[in-house]
Amino acid sequence: SSRVVEIQSQMSERAVELLGLPEDRACLLLDVGCGSGLSGDYISEEGHYWIGMDISPAMLDVAVEREVEGDLLLADVGHGIPFRPGMFDGCISISAVQWLCNADKKSHSPPKRLYRFFSTLYTALARGSRAVLQLYPENSEQLELITAQAMRAGFTGGMVVDYPNSAKAKKFFLCLFVGTSGTLPKGLGTECANEELHQAKFTNERTRFRNVKGKSVKKSRDWILEKKERRRRQGKEVRADTKYTGRKRRPRF
Repeated sequence: SSRVVEIQSQMSERAVELLGLPEDRACLLLDVGCGSGLSGDYISEEGHYWIGMDISPAMLDVAVEREVEGDLLLADVGHGIPFRPGMFDGCISISAVQWLCNADKKSHSPPKRLYRFFSTLYTALARGSRAVLQLYPENSEQLELITAQAMRAGFTGGMVVDYPNSAKAKKFFLCLFVGTSGTLPKGLGTECANEELHQAKFTNERTRFRNVKGKSVKKSRDWILEKKERRRRQGKEVRADTKYTGRKRRPRF
């Protein structure tokens, strides 16, 4: 639908903006999970060149029909990025990287696939360049898994969150630096540049995700009782449950 196309284009624009490319020369970019080439169109409009990788032959057929300007490669990025070292001036990816967290085949290990992707991407990028990967994480564990494998592969950087307070407009961009630690760009719609708020938001979110999975909210009475029960099963010595278990104490000053 045109709405999807519009959102896709906005995110491509934002991803390219976060790359911070030099304005005086054309760059070669890698588009991971390029699909039908919508992001590529924007890259071409900006006067840059691109190569797109996608796992779906059907999507790449559409890109060919649309006569996109980039070169296309049918490949699973979980097997790695098959280009020579330092070839790209940047990499973008729109809504693709979270798929590496799924184990579609018995042999698939998400951490291994992510590490293979990030380590080969790191090699294929020129020193001082960036990768900006927009993704839809299912939960904070997934975000942590993805970020951890990126850091393990040598990248620095982190998550830029646009419009963190809006359910609809909130977008996650993993902004990664190669060989230089740049300053992480500010997310759009973050009026308060207060880091603590972001941290707190993240923690609340994690407990929210837990509840969705049917686990108890951390430090609640149920959570404490479950933990004590687990410890009893492990044969550890645990205090008896009373009506005071899990009750808040008054603050002492």
